[in-house]
Amino acid sequence: MTIHFWELASYVVTVVGLPFAIAVFILEQRRERQNEEEEISQRLSDEYTNFIKLVLQNADLGLLRRARTPAPLDPEQEERKFALFNILIAIFERAYILVYEDHMNAQTRRLWKSWEDDMREWCRRPDFFAALPELLRGEDPDFARHIRRLADEEAAAPKPA
Repeated sequence: MTIHFWELASYVVTVVGLPFAIAVFILEQRRERQNEEEEISQRLSDEYTNFIKLVLQNADLGLLRRARTPAPLDPEQEERKFALFNILIAIFERAYILVYEDHMNAQTRRLWKSWEDDMREWCRRPDFFAALPELLRGEDPDFARHIRRLADEEAAAPKPA
């Protein structure tokens, strides 16, 4: 009888315990991936916040204004603006590499759309749009194609009155 009990117990463990252990493992993997995605999102958000702080420290460049015709800048200001655009492109490229996927789940898609909105907003700026060819030299080719497509879409979009 003891052998039959242990044999039955091993079947129960195999039939119930093994699938349960696999389910727990899969759930734990999903939770870990979600935590990693949230950490990546937070780091990218922090980088963008630091960039905006740099823009505020360089308020004379007028980068937060949505004016169609930016005020003329002297050569030193133009250099600072180009440096800030380089930092911004690096942040956008990092977001593209770390977040963008061809097939995204709902959470990743929401995060990516937020980044894409920021990219589109900057691409609407004539000075940023004009600097893109130089800014994208040496950048990830997939990212460069993606942001060029966004920039072209924004350039072709009707302008608000």
